Amino acid sequence: MMSTNIDNKLTQLFATKKEGLLNIYFTAGYPQLEDTRTILKALQDAGVDMVEIGIPFSDPIADGPIIQGSNDVALNNGITLKKIVQQLQGIRDEIHIPVILMGYINTALQYGVEELVKDLSAIGIDGMIFPDLPIDEYKEKYQKLFEANNLSMVFLVTPQTSAERLKYVDETSSGFIYVVSTASTTGNEAKDLDGQKEYFERIKKAKFNNPTLIGFNIKDHASYSEACKYANGAIIGSAFIKMLGNSHLLEKDIKEFVSFVKQG
Repeated sequence: MMSTNIDNKLTQLFATKKEGLLNIYFTAGYPQLEDTRTILKALQDAGVDMVEIGIPFSDPIADGPIIQGSNDVALNNGITLKKIVQQLQGIRDEIHIPVILMGYINTALQYGVEELVKDLSAIGIDGMIFPDLPIDEYKEKYQKLFEANNLSMVFLVTPQTSAERLKYVDETSSGFIYVVSTASTTGNEAKDLDGQKEYFERIKKAKFNNPTLIGFNIKDHASYSEACKYANGAIIGSAFIKMLGNSHLLEKDIKEFVSFVKQG
């Protein structure tokens, strides 16, 4: 069974809403250094269910060119993990939806994993995703720390993940399972969801303890709606980042983007 001793805004959301969830990813410190908080608030006001904030890294292996480009801009803007923690101080005065951070374990190791977990828990962050953290290493080194600080850990599965491995991921996860739609990087527009139906059906029938969200190449109302047929919801990253890079009025454009995804 999954961890039952974690009770945060993420687990509370999934306890009350089972379908059609929309999680939007954006890169901290992009397009401008101090946009992080503005974008988070605008996404909440636009009606998203949860937000995933990316911690910029010099070599984001799971990400395609759009998110890589936003990482480069944010790093050039001067963003650091310490700066992100500062930017998110006091967010629970105005942000009531779940917020998770996604990054690479090297950044956390430089910060100090225990210090980071405690700092994020104190702010009210609900969970973390480290695409490059092996699940066994998490169980051995960090699981007790995360659970003691009420922080969920989200793991990714792909079309290549075996049934046995899926079960193991489900047993270890404590927020949701991030269902990667393809074996490629994020935002790879050469792929669509049509060829993944067998994989999605397998995920849907797996009867996980954890909820599932499908991510990678979800970009509009059609792909969001398709993903929601097979999972509790969907994650959009590259398409949103692309919009941010072209935006002149963040709040207005974010509201229109979310409305377009949800309603078409």
